Amino acid sequence: MGTLAAVLLGLVQAVTEFLPVSSTAHLLLAGELLGESLGDARFRAFVTIIQTGTTLAVLVYFRDDLRRLAAAWFTGIRTGRPMGTADARLAWYIALGTLPAAVLGKLLEHRIEALGNGVIAFSLVFWGLVMAAAERFATHRREISDVTARSALAIGVGQALALVPGTSRSGSTITTGMLLGFSREAAARFSFLLSVPIILGAGVYKLVKALPVLRGEPSWRNATIVGTVVAAAAGYLVIGWLLRYLRTRTTYLFVVWRVVMGALVAVLLWQGVLPAADEAHAPPPSATARPR
Repeated sequence: MGTLAAVLLGLVQAVTEFLPVSSTAHLLLAGELLGESLGDARFRAFVTIIQTGTTLAVLVYFRDDLRRLAAAWFTGIRTGRPMGTADARLAWYIALGTLPAAVLGKLLEHRIEALGNGVIAFSLVFWGLVMAAAERFATHRREISDVTARSALAIGVGQALALVPGTSRSGSTITTGMLLGFSREAAARFSFLLSVPIILGAGVYKLVKALPVLRGEPSWRNATIVGTVVAAAAGYLVIGWLLRYLRTRTTYLFVVWRVVMGALVAVLLWQGVLPAADEAHAPPPSATARPR
């Protein structure tokens, strides 16, 4: 992989990781256009590792919030009043909201990996329509200070649903937040804070599995470093832009984006430009002939 391709894919990862439009779908298409495929173990490792760049962007952007929440949590434990302050409660709610994705991610890991690329087109359109419904009918009045255990768990279930390719973690959590009556910005802010534990845990796990793949591949290793740096820098800017955008604007732009992208993926699958199955996890030909 060349440097220019690494830069472009780093930008794609940064933009689509935080906007509610599905990074999986965009990286799949961008990779195919650049002559790469998720069937190549080196490209899968590249995609996995550059995601740590966007993880770093979240940690840096929300460093003050995270420091404050961590301090409140430890203070609450030390003083015997774990729910004594708003920040301490929010820290516990983030932990609670992390559980559904952590549990289901571990239980369904291999089944999720085996899903064909066709589910991406469906998820893009389906969640786009759900987002449109949330935009149209939700009250948009609750703020992040109004998060409760019940709403945190519900948004956590939304995060777990994003394990299905094409759903978009930010898309499902922001949409769930809006359906619960949160303002667009509050839903997005809680979505980002909720992402920290799960993307850190999953990121470290996947990083350990991906790094050995690039051993002895200097060009891929250099491209991965470039892509990760670009993803981190651009991701930081995208987070700030999205929060400012949602203060005064609706999510309809992303609804249209998702529906158009879903239709495009479906057409490319139909024409055979994109493989119907993830080549990395497709069963051998002999297995496909057996009855199920």
